[in-house]
Amino acid sequence: MAKFTALRPILWTENIEETIEFYTQILGFTLMGRNDDWEWASIQKDDVQIMLSQNEYEKLNGIGFTGSFYFNVDNVDELWEDLKTKVKVCYEIETFEWEMREFGVYDNNGYILQFGQPVDNIGNTE
Repeated sequence: MAKFTALRPILWTENIEETIEFYTQILGFTLMGRNDDWEWASIQKDDVQIMLSQNEYEKLNGIGFTGSFYFNVDNVDELWEDLKTKVKVCYEIETFEWEMREFGVYDNNGYILQFGQPVDNIGNTE
């Protein structure tokens, strides 16, 4: 069977400019590539890659996205302090019974972005 090596979601947006600005200015992603004819862009932060599309074919599947995007990070408390006044908060930072410290926010499109760190890694940012 084929080995899966990465997952790069494509997020549909009604305004690719605003979405690029949100992810680069608020979350610190870097714009890696862009094609205005395709209404497409690629962004990256550390090991995380996301593609953005304003192209109608991405929207036409009729299903819509019903989940959230969960980012594992190495300093969740610092990230919370940086983001909590810049974005719409879904839920505030908390340590959950499953031993994750996490919080959730909404991006400019309404996608839920969750950020978490295992409790046993807090203080270990090596």
